[in-house]
Amino acid sequence: MEGKTLVVDRENGLATMLMKFAPGAKLPHHQHMLIEQTYVLEGSLVCGEGECKAGEFVWRPAGSQHEAWAGPQGGLMLAIFQIPNKFFQADGRETDQLGNNWDKAWGQTLKRR
Repeated sequence: MEGKTLVVDRENGLATMLMKFAPGAKLPHHQHMLIEQTYVLEGSLVCGEGECKAGEFVWRPAGSQHEAWAGPQGGLMLAIFQIPNKFFQADGRETDQLGNNWDKAWGQTLKRR
């Protein structure tokens, strides 16, 4: 996955990203800390609940968890996070999308909300 951050407000946790996925690229198990919104520009985004195709919008409620992956053509998405996701690593670490310790990077931001 490649990403370009368009807006980030570290104090409030708001982030808007343009994300490009290779065909079949996978987002590991993660939790949406607050609401996440995704608009698929090209290709598709798939999870256990179904497939979101180009021109479609999906949002996830706070606390929801899942894995997701790009469809066979890959995907280009615009994603808006109220606070970045928490990714659960195989070694037990909980990180943000950059691999930073989630609690150190975002824990205080979430408490302020």
